[in-house]
Amino acid sequence: MVFSSHVFVFYFLPLTLLLYYTAPQRGRHLVLTLLSYLFYGWANPLFVLLLLFSTLVDYLCGLAIVGSGPVWVARLIGSRARVANWSYPLVPLKGNQPSRKQRIALIISICTNLGLLGFFKYFNFGVESYDAALNTLGMGSLRLELAFQITLPLGISFYTFQSMSYTIDIYRRQATPLRNFIDFACYVSMFPQLVAGPIIRFSEVADQLRARTCTVTKFARGAAFFSVGLSKKILLANPCGQVADLAFGAGSLSVLDAWYGLTAYAFQIYFDFSAYSDMAIGLGLMLGFVFPKNFDSPYQSASITEFWRRWHISLSSWLRDYLYVPLGGSRHGPYRTYVNLLLVMLLGGLWHGAAWTFVAWGALHGTLLALERARGKTSLYDRLPRPFRIGTTFVLVAIGWVFFRAVDLSQAMRYFQSMIGLAAVEPSRAVLAGVLYQPYLVGTVVVAAFVTWNCPQTWDWTSRLTAQRIGITLAALVGALALLSTQAYNPFIYFIF
Repeated sequence: MVFSSHVFVFYFLPLTLLLYYTAPQRGRHLVLTLLSYLFYGWANPLFVLLLLFSTLVDYLCGLAIVGSGPVWVARLIGSRARVANWSYPLVPLKGNQPSRKQRIALIISICTNLGLLGFFKYFNFGVESYDAALNTLGMGSLRLELAFQITLPLGISFYTFQSMSYTIDIYRRQATPLRNFIDFACYVSMFPQLVAGPIIRFSEVADQLRARTCTVTKFARGAAFFSVGLSKKILLANPCGQVADLAFGAGSLSVLDAWYGLTAYAFQIYFDFSAYSDMAIGLGLMLGFVFPKNFDSPYQSASITEFWRRWHISLSSWLRDYLYVPLGGSRHGPYRTYVNLLLVMLLGGLWHGAAWTFVAWGALHGTLLALERARGKTSLYDRLPRPFRIGTTFVLVAIGWVFFRAVDLSQAMRYFQSMIGLAAVEPSRAVLAGVLYQPYLVGTVVVAAFVTWNCPQTWDWTSRLTAQRIGITLAALVGALALLSTQAYNPFIYFIF
């Protein structure tokens, strides 16, 4: 189930709000958890079992880290459980250094989550890479050639990272564990951010899970957030996606076609993902939760370093705090810093997808970040006026999107050839141009560019809902819902990650 569908907008969401607000205060987390499981299992009910298993493991590991919970949990890691200490909330960790038992509980949590993510996301990639390597070495007889393929569960990249943050934050003494399993299951499975983020750390919503307020003002802002997000998705991201699909699926492109298609994809991925984040934040507000900002006008960045402070903030900050800093960050000299940056971005690329194109994308961004850090400047082109720095950063980011969008490295290289005029242009290109440059599609790309560099972001737009802003938001929502009835093209890019 996707947010931009009639089933969600006209059936699931009204039902959720009705059941949530008519339920007693203590029962709302149970209602929200059950509805979130329904939302997640809509495509494949078996995915729910995997989510439940991950949730149960991290819940028990969180209790084990503080030495509270069922006796068999503590015995499993060799500790004595304080069964009687079930006060709510549980006491935080004490002492200077974690014990061996606490480290074991953390390791179990991390290994379980990474094991699930590694198996379901990278098993097929590993087998294919292994077979390809054997073919290259002339040892094709040793290929595995498995007849089955592992299905990637929706959102597993997001909820495993989110669930891991719970045990890590408890281990670091940055949060107190939840006593009630339903409360924790609600945190992990909450449908607004379950399948495509933002990645909500436990420490960011721990207090809200224990107590929060649901106000008319918060609900109104949430409705506006959702409306703007849905409008961005339907009115901007989807038409730009049609242009990108035509360009990347074509066999022959001129230089103009290639750059036009790439620009359209840059807008598609931004408006698609930021729209989902807007809708997730809006739904959270409608349920009383305040989620952190996930996008901060990233295409207005004047450097790659600044871009990663503005793009997918929940992931970049997660990688910084849970990977880059533990690796040593910038504390062990410049060369170690460059290696850490490159390694984090390589792993960030692999997090997005199990393909060599994502590795190349991560390597490009890691290299650019390391070069900026080596110069000790804000960017590689810091002497240019800011508008030119913003334009240059956008071009560099867009070049990286070629790897993100291409099916494989071969297609990426062919697209690069078209971008610099080295690819042959066939006569059939004229037919493609007639479709690519339809006034509606060209106009949408132009509007997307105007919104990207001139309009306020959703976070600021909804902070003060004037009559004029409410009118514009409602008009955009009505237009989006009307167009939703006629659009057959309606993917969410980040669902595949």
